[in-house]
Amino acid sequence: MTTNEGTIPVVDLESWLQGSLEDRRRLATDLTGACRRVGFVYVVNHGVPDDLLEEAFGWSKKLFDLPHEMKMLAPHPSGPNVHRGYSWPGLEKVSQNVYGEGEEEKEAENRKVSDFKESYEIGSEKLDLQPNVWLPEEVLPGFRAFMTQFYSRCFDSAKELLRALAIGVGLEDEDFFLRFHSGVNNQLRLLHYPPVDAEKLSSNMLARMPAHTDWGTITMLFQDSCGGLQVEDPVVPGQFVDATPMKNALIMNVGDLLMRWSNDYLKSTLHRVILPPIQTKTRISEKGEGKVMTQARYSIPYFVSPDPEAVIECLTANVGGEDIPAKYEPMVQEDYRRMRARGQYVEAPSAMT
Repeated sequence: MTTNEGTIPVVDLESWLQGSLEDRRRLATDLTGACRRVGFVYVVNHGVPDDLLEEAFGWSKKLFDLPHEMKMLAPHPSGPNVHRGYSWPGLEKVSQNVYGEGEEEKEAENRKVSDFKESYEIGSEKLDLQPNVWLPEEVLPGFRAFMTQFYSRCFDSAKELLRALAIGVGLEDEDFFLRFHSGVNNQLRLLHYPPVDAEKLSSNMLARMPAHTDWGTITMLFQDSCGGLQVEDPVVPGQFVDATPMKNALIMNVGDLLMRWSNDYLKSTLHRVILPPIQTKTRISEKGEGKVMTQARYSIPYFVSPDPEAVIECLTANVGGEDIPAKYEPMVQEDYRRMRARGQYVEAPSAMT
């Protein structure tokens, strides 16, 4: 295991996929060690071919280059219950806050600073609880077929990471986590951060993606070379360090449910997307000084979640070689998802024109 800029470790999944039993156990130990200390880890030789990733980013760019009215042929449904289809800039508000009944004012206050990004959410075709919202085939021919294939290919890699994590936390059954993950409740997300006036980001008039943790088991993130992703410093809470893009690597991070499952043995870490390190100047008039614009950023996270009815109970015996009392009550995945989703999408939003 190596480290990136002394903070985020790097593991090579090839030793798990093709190595000896000893190699597999070493990789599992390295992977869970990174998830304990940082909650984030770069994974190379992860099993998703480079040419397939390049094609996925190509489709993402084609999608977001479409006119707004074409993208709106597959709009994100109103409210937080179904997380599929196209979200236009300002629709989604990412937050670490959880809102309950009667907290509408707090929610409205949080939404005053919009998240300037757009996304397209894709899930399994087999999950009736979260039906996909596809563009008409004639709008982007081949898009649905490719993304359906890509969704499944990402899950193939996720299965191996879940197996390694099971061994790494001390379980004898490497398929323990897989029994809760059929793949139907995962989510493939295409993300685009359009160029925006950098001053609006630095002055907090707009946001890209505020600090938050992910809700599921693990997240596999593929990102372009733009930069802007940051992870909370494992040593100094409240400070963030860059998760610099690494060619042909994915970034895996622990989600809230895996942290609960492992009884806090593994760490679900705050992360955010801010002003990228590279900007460009664009003239606004022949006499104007021009404004500094951010570079466009594309990323593709793949969220791996337990099946909706799965009950997540703390592993208390021999995780990390110790017996520790449970820190969390059992939680049904769908209940946790709905709790976290409140406030992210409001009911009956009006589309950006």
